Amino acid sequence: MKKIDFTASATIYDDVSQLSSEDQMLMNKAVEARQKAYAPYSKFNVGAALLLDNGEVILGNNQENAAYPSGMCAERVAIWKAGSEYPGIKVKKIAITAASTNSKVDKPVGPCGACRQTLSEYEINQKEPMEVLFMGEVGKIVKTESLLSLLPFSFDSSYL
Repeated sequence: MKKIDFTASATIYDDVSQLSSEDQMLMNKAVEARQKAYAPYSKFNVGAALLLDNGEVILGNNQENAAYPSGMCAERVAIWKAGSEYPGIKVKKIAITAASTNSKVDKPVGPCGACRQTLSEYEINQKEPMEVLFMGEVGKIVKTESLLSLLPFSFDSSYL
């Protein structure tokens, strides 16, 4: 038997004003996307903004459906749109934000497990880390230098 230890690091910012100008712009774009989400059932709106290596910003938001689980998360909407419109262009970073009409979301909301797995495919294939920033509606922001730090022991094509 062998025990291994692994670590993940993140930087916590108190609010958007502490981010770099590029990160502020990207988070503001994620807020813009969040405001257009279609979430009539959960009342939980999520927006995502991707910054590509070519400077393009791709937006996505959650899209719900009365026939659960036919909806789609904001992160997967954005990454698949990027892959569809800009195949082969690397993703530098993603910003994610969430808000609810039921209550104030004042703590960071990271990507769900399915989105982490989907995003990891892109990070692994591009052979460069993808920064991840996430927040609620207000308050602290978490920033990691790599999506894979959020998904240790990830599954990839090497298992197939």
